[in-house]
Amino acid sequence: MEWRERITVDPAVCHGKPCIKGTRIMVSVILDNLAGGVPTEAILKSYPSLDPEDVRAALGYDADLSRDRYVVLPGTPG
Repeated sequence: MEWRERITVDPAVCHGKPCIKGTRIMVSVILDNLAGGVPTEAILKSYPSLDPEDVRAALGYDADLSRDRYVVLPGTPG
């Protein structure tokens, strides 16, 4: 699955933040929920316009971003 098929950026929608295509659900909302331990099933129940592929697309988007950028953590050489 290619995340680019499901995620869009439009300056007129959510201030240009990446969103799931056809919605105003920002990728960051999905990732924040996952990081907080919310199961995919609960996210899908809270946002019925999403499907499991949208959640996987958000993770794929995040994975691609992490390949291009990194954050130096405290206590690591940097």
